[in-house]
Amino acid sequence: MSKAIGDLVLPDDVRYTLDHEWARQENGNIKVGITDYAQDQLGDIVFVELPEVGRIFSAGEEFGTLESVKAVSELYIPIGGEIVAINEALAETPEQVNSDPFGNGWMIVVKPGDIAEFESLKDKGAYLEILKGSE
Repeated sequence: MSKAIGDLVLPDDVRYTLDHEWARQENGNIKVGITDYAQDQLGDIVFVELPEVGRIFSAGEEFGTLESVKAVSELYIPIGGEIVAINEALAETPEQVNSDPFGNGWMIVVKPGDIAEFESLKDKGAYLEILKGSE
């Protein structure tokens, strides 16, 4: 059963993409994961494929995949740059993406090539409007 829009966790301190990834500024880098909406739609996540540290991506490129009991979904990087960390714990406990998508369920940390890309992402209000439009 999917959550109602009003029941979704949507932190104010992150930016959102149309593909339901989130991005949070931390110490000059950008931490990335998927939103509560995305994990709720996917169902139980059983496998997370992440890139190697040191890889460089452009904004919007596919950086990994999520496998749930329902489907395999691509992950798209919200901001271009170099991968400086991955959440290695997800290899053993992918369910953290479901239980704590904005905390322990984070996926990658990116050293941004252009921080202006972060500013172009959606804020909570704009993301909420997108979700309401997809009801």
